[in-house]
Amino acid sequence: MKIPSLFLSLFFIFSILSGAMAQTKTEKSKSKAPALDGKKLYNEICLGCHQEDGGGVPGMNPPLIQTSYVLGDKAELIKVILKGLSGKVNIKGKYYSNIMASQAYLKDEQIAAILTYVRSNFGNKASAVTVEEVKKARAEK
Repeated sequence: MKIPSLFLSLFFIFSILSGAMAQTKTEKSKSKAPALDGKKLYNEICLGCHQEDGGGVPGMNPPLIQTSYVLGDKAELIKVILKGLSGKVNIKGKYYSNIMASQAYLKDEQIAAILTYVRSNFGNKASAVTVEEVKKARAEK
């Protein structure tokens, strides 16, 4: 008679521990937001103008391939996303004149993911853009 009682006690303890472990895993997964997919966001938001290969459209939308805009000052690049860009832009001796509308509606995490993707693809090898850098640029007027 003691064996079934022992079995039930162990089963009960195991059930409690399993539930606690599952709850801990759930809490951890909630606290760690999944990293946004910069490539997916680029494809949804930027590809139409800057093309799949980052080459842009001649005379209209500038390339994102090894340009000073992309590889230079991150704060300035972030501001282009937040404020947009108009007028003639000279990149490597070629002019681009299409207006880029502000993308300030994007969340800081989205901007950081997109710019990190752009700065590390298309032949670019530059450091990541952090959410904190985007927040700081957004706060500056």
